Amino acid sequence: NGQDPEVTGSPTEKAILSWGLKLGMRFNDTRTKSSILHVFPFNSEKKRGGVAVHLGGSESEVHIHWKGAAEIILDSCKSWLAADGSKHSMTPEKISEFKKFIEDMAASSLRCVAFAYRTYEMVDVPSEDRRADWILPEDDLIMLGIVGIKDPCRPGVKDSVRLCAAAGIKVRMVTGDNLQTARAIALECGILSDPNVSEPVIIEGKAFRALSDLEREEAAEKISVMGRSSPNDKLLLVKALRKRGHVVAVTGDGTNDAPALHEADIGLSMGIQGTEVAKESSDIIILDDNFASVVRVVRWGRSVYANIQKFIQFQLTVNVAALIINVVAAVSSGNVPLNAVQLLWVNLIMDTLGALALATEPPTDHLMQRPPVGRREPLITNVMWRNLIIMALFQVIVLLTLNFRGTSLLQLKNDNQAHADKVKNTFIFNTFVLCQVFNEFNARKPDELNIFKGITGNHLFMAIVAITVVLQALIVEFLGKFTSTTRLTWQLWLVSIGLAFFSWPLAFVGKLIPVPERPLGDFFACCCPGSKQAADAKGDDADHSDV
Repeated sequence: NGQDPEVTGSPTEKAILSWGLKLGMRFNDTRTKSSILHVFPFNSEKKRGGVAVHLGGSESEVHIHWKGAAEIILDSCKSWLAADGSKHSMTPEKISEFKKFIEDMAASSLRCVAFAYRTYEMVDVPSEDRRADWILPEDDLIMLGIVGIKDPCRPGVKDSVRLCAAAGIKVRMVTGDNLQTARAIALECGILSDPNVSEPVIIEGKAFRALSDLEREEAAEKISVMGRSSPNDKLLLVKALRKRGHVVAVTGDGTNDAPALHEADIGLSMGIQGTEVAKESSDIIILDDNFASVVRVVRWGRSVYANIQKFIQFQLTVNVAALIINVVAAVSSGNVPLNAVQLLWVNLIMDTLGALALATEPPTDHLMQRPPVGRREPLITNVMWRNLIIMALFQVIVLLTLNFRGTSLLQLKNDNQAHADKVKNTFIFNTFVLCQVFNEFNARKPDELNIFKGITGNHLFMAIVAITVVLQALIVEFLGKFTSTTRLTWQLWLVSIGLAFFSWPLAFVGKLIPVPERPLGDFFACCCPGSKQAADAKGDDADHSDV
């Protein structure tokens, strides 16, 4: 209708048909002069697809066309067609010439596709009711031509691969292309850095398939690129890596990828090119079919995990400090400095406002510089234990000192006993809450010295901190009857803020203290044989991920 023709099919078919249109080919004319007898869809195992066509001439004129991996089609050819249409025998010299073309195109990261056909007698074609089981002949083909298709890397893929490597994620490419094409593409997108690598870093699917189970597991550790692979090879690679304890993520778009997607720890299917079977077998659907989105998935996944850890560290610090202060005070004097209403307010800061503030931290580049977390690594790390113990000890020492010596330290000896105790307890409550506010900043960056990095980008965090401080001031100054507190002088407010402020330099110094890499639980496991076996199982667990 005068508009640009619409090309449909697989990406490979669309590329070839679009090139044909640019050459001026008239596909509709060809189709009207012929009829399709039988189609053999592209098979990822055989790396080829075929079609039997009945031409419009004599009744016996049938052509069987094949399209597929260039070197595989070439092996089935006995002759070739020149540009003038003349037919020539496929000599060893001509085979070498064609192979040189294929190798040169593959070295330029071109996917090589060959076209060939053969004639067939119409009388030998099965009848329509038996044609569904007809196996198209694949021998004595006539080479028509070889094309090189460029499948360019998307912008940003090389950077994404580099980010994955820095994050401890090894990216492995499993492709149906031949080894030369796979090597060139892997070099282009950064999966390989050395063009001269050999087996098992770059391996062919049939070679990997032929290995024993133990050899396959050992080779899987080293493989970066697998060429001429079948979907079953991808499944074997996934199984081998998982047996070695790796956390494996697999990307795929075809129906044949479904077993590997299902077997992997995380299956990532393509939202645009992916089949429904692949999508149903996967855990995550990449809507834009872009590898860079996988990096975003990793970044956000790590961010959620890190935010949970931040909140746990913050929550445990509050709980431990409040528990020890009240228990020690109750046992020693029979009175507790923090009453039920005050603890309710502390819980509100800790559970609701604290969770909102810390759980909404956006992902940072620092997360992609950490190694992956092992399957059985403890949620509370040694770094968290260090931060928690330092902050809890500081708060306990300060507040217990105030509880037992607060009357003299705050110069309240001249007041009557009841008023002095009320001021002291209010001061303890105020200092305790302000300590949590300052510690909330420390919890943002458990393993970084600069706790203010990126803080201006988290408006919710700043708002929650401001709301907490304002509400604390209102509770102390105006809601004394409700919380059993009394108003504090501005001098006591400054002292309270000063004591809480000391959390920052203390946390800074504390982060300079090195912690052992071995989880604390493993040290305690040495005392119990059953626990030691569990610890040994953890030690066998690998700490990296694979995509």
